[in-house]
Amino acid sequence: MVSITALLHTRNDALRLGRALETLYACDDIFIVDHGSRDATVRIAREYGARVVDAKPGAVPGDHLRLLADPRSAPRRSTGPGWVLCLDPRESLTEKLAASLFEWKLEALDAHAPAVPAFSVFLREETAQGWMEHPVAQTRLVPQTWNLWNDELPVNQPTAVPLEGELLRFSFP
Repeated sequence: MVSITALLHTRNDALRLGRALETLYACDDIFIVDHGSRDATVRIAREYGARVVDAKPGAVPGDHLRLLADPRSAPRRSTGPGWVLCLDPRESLTEKLAASLFEWKLEALDAHAPAVPAFSVFLREETAQGWMEHPVAQTRLVPQTWNLWNDELPVNQPTAVPLEGELLRFSFP
């Protein structure tokens, strides 16, 4: 069966991290790369069952995937082809996006399902003027072997297939 690991990079995100982690029920595993948090971020992540590793100084984009694949980080909860759902700790999945992930995992069991290189999602962002919809879907669900990174997030790929549902980005705690 296909497994999805949520990947988040954190730094002093205790006020918002719980909201993000609450919506990751479609994921089989949660992996946090912490960048020196001095608040309760790491404790909250562990309360949700996340694997937490410290960011390596001078790491290059994509290094976090090597950490993710390292069996010493912690045992994986599921086996099968690994996919990584990348999000910011300020973001949460809508119920529709979580349902899309569950549906995709079921469809991926079908041997006749078409191979997809990556998936994208639309983003709605909270602003002082209200919610703003980003017009272009962002590549966020990638195979564990992905090697095109823009810091902590995958590089946008025009060929990525959009999933139904959205990511919500909260600007205020």
